[in-house]
Amino acid sequence: MSIMLRQRSTRRPIADMNLVPFIDVMLVLLVIFMITTPLLTQGVKIDLPETQTKALPPQQKEPLIVTVDATGNFYLNISSKPNQPVTARVLSNLAATQLAPVSNGSEQRPVLVRGDKNTNYGKIVEAMVILQQAGAKSVGLITQQPQTVTPQ
Repeated sequence: MSIMLRQRSTRRPIADMNLVPFIDVMLVLLVIFMITTPLLTQGVKIDLPETQTKALPPQQKEPLIVTVDATGNFYLNISSKPNQPVTARVLSNLAATQLAPVSNGSEQRPVLVRGDKNTNYGKIVEAMVILQQAGAKSVGLITQQPQTVTPQ
């Protein structure tokens, strides 16, 4: 009997932390994040202007240009009165007729947005979404070349 008591007394409790449940939880979280991350990306596909700008080729169609002024009004260069603002619905209808697919396979006319630097960013995005819904494959942004300062 004394031998059995000795064996029990020499046996120590395990003091290590069990990390298996922690690793399981981390792997589940990793899988959840891997699945949900691609679903979070939203936005409008645009072609951002490059620093070095080039003129449009002369054989290319006249571009469809939507201008957004500082107060958020839309103007369309192909409307009957290009200097008068148009509503979002009129802009959508005019753009859809101009961007309708052509059966002869010619390229779609370029679509550009020109926004005032003081315009609310949401209005420029709204114009881009309207153009995208009207059938524009890509939308470009018009920028102004920075003025060079001449040293004196």
